[in-house]
Amino acid sequence: MPRTAIGRSERLLEELRRWVEHETPTTDPRAVNRLLDVAEGELCAAGATIERIPGRDGYGDTLIARTPGGRGRPVVVAGHLDTVWDHGTLARSMPFRVEGERAYGPGIFDMKAGSFLAFHAVREILRQKTPTRAPVVLLLTPDEEVGSPTSRAIIEREARGACAVLIPEPAVGPEGACVTARKGVGRFEMRVRGRSAHSGGNWQDGRSAVVALARRILEIHALVDLDRGVTTNVAPIRGGTRPNVIAPEAACEIDLRVATAEDGERLERLILGMAGSPEEGIEIAVSGGMNRPPFAETPAILALWETARALAAAEGYDLPKTFRGGGSDGNFTAALGVPTLDGLGCPGAGAHAPDEHIRWPDLAPRGATLCALLETLGD
Repeated sequence: MPRTAIGRSERLLEELRRWVEHETPTTDPRAVNRLLDVAEGELCAAGATIERIPGRDGYGDTLIARTPGGRGRPVVVAGHLDTVWDHGTLARSMPFRVEGERAYGPGIFDMKAGSFLAFHAVREILRQKTPTRAPVVLLLTPDEEVGSPTSRAIIEREARGACAVLIPEPAVGPEGACVTARKGVGRFEMRVRGRSAHSGGNWQDGRSAVVALARRILEIHALVDLDRGVTTNVAPIRGGTRPNVIAPEAACEIDLRVATAEDGERLERLILGMAGSPEEGIEIAVSGGMNRPPFAETPAILALWETARALAAAEGYDLPKTFRGGGSDGNFTAALGVPTLDGLGCPGAGAHAPDEHIRWPDLAPRGATLCALLETLGD
């Protein structure tokens, strides 16, 4: 059990509610920054050293809070404040509400509960002047839901000097498992330019961009290899103007998931290699690449999980491990060779869905485990 008093789940839920009711779509940097202001003010008042990096490219700021105690390499805990939900979701369809042991609201599961627990643990360590074995670095970022384009370099910079990285993304499944491995993620866009013509009067003069794109989509689908952990998905698809016009343009987006870095490199080359002119009158352009490297389980990660599992047992629950197809900021840090444990947030379900919720009685025990890791990890 941590030396720091975390508080009861009811109290944690009361403060978490204010975070959930502060809507923070990734696309609104001012909204994200207003919640960041709240976190910064609390952490600064508790004694953290604050570094706030201004946002760019239409995204919010990144907050770095450092504790003064401990020796050696720090422990980094990183969470994001942005959500996939647009402004007005609370009022239209997803008000914060509690039904039994479930608390509902946009972004509560992915991942405001986990980011709040990380913030709360660091704030209480500072307030209560709890000694930690290593310094603690808390990162709160603005753009994870779109691939962390502006925060990735900051996360990697802080992780390179760390002894461990903790990611409070949602715990997984009914057992609330943490994550010791994730697939790598690639994102691509394919654009096809053809030649328009009247579909009845001079069909032979046209070159359908939609048909050319459809052929490429089938090639992309053929790359799926479930035994190797490779999947692709093409969506959304756009193309054409009218039924009686041969489509001069078409486009799609491509999602790639891989279990190994080697497959990521191989399939990135294959998909980018689909660009060109496969026939007269058709031009294909492909952009993008691997967005998140694979997060592979290592002996050091397994040792970190065993430590967390023992601390969880002291709080009265088991902490199994799992492998996930979805990516997180933990992919970046694990790929650097830094021991990374993910899925340390609150159990629940419904990420990105209208029934998004957490099991709110788990806030205190999960927060206590995270806090105990921050207190005890170190060289």
